[in-house]
Amino acid sequence: MEPTVCPWCHTEIVWDEEIGPEENCPHCENELKGYRTLSISLDADDDEKENGQQEELDESYGDFESSDLLNQPFWGTEDRSAPAIRALDKYGEAHDLMAYEESVEQVLDHQDETPECFHCREYMMLAGTQRVNGDSYAPAFIPFLKGPILKPPFNLNVYICPGCFQVQHSLAEDDRLRLIEVLTQNK
Repeated sequence: MEPTVCPWCHTEIVWDEEIGPEENCPHCENELKGYRTLSISLDADDDEKENGQQEELDESYGDFESSDLLNQPFWGTEDRSAPAIRALDKYGEAHDLMAYEESVEQVLDHQDETPECFHCREYMMLAGTQRVNGDSYAPAFIPFLKGPILKPPFNLNVYICPGCFQVQHSLAEDDRLRLIEVLTQNK
């Protein structure tokens, strides 16, 4: 019997020699053959076979690694970080980014909520609140509520990402409670 480790759920699978290996893992039902399947042999005699197989693998990967495609930068420049994260770097020469990061950390320490930026996954700073009045907002009429979900005026928390400078809004705490009350009273 030769044990196999499923690359998806990391369960060791011992196959019956008479039946042989199956194509799918009995635990997670993912495919076992081909991509990323790891076979582990527990016998000492197999060490010699593994060394031979390892040399064959090293030779085949050596050809792949020498490809010109792999030597090209992914983003089109030598800098391997994502473009969104590099937005702050262009201000580094004119400003002290260490002092900037320390100030950002102090701002974040005093926040009740610290949402993550959808764009670059940095924590966002609360910049303030924005009042939404009836002039700039037309609520949608919801038939089963017999009215809108949220009537103006209400406040939005405005968050700014310190890494990529994206802006996000979320409903202020009092208006969240008001929204919950509207949706639960009609049930």
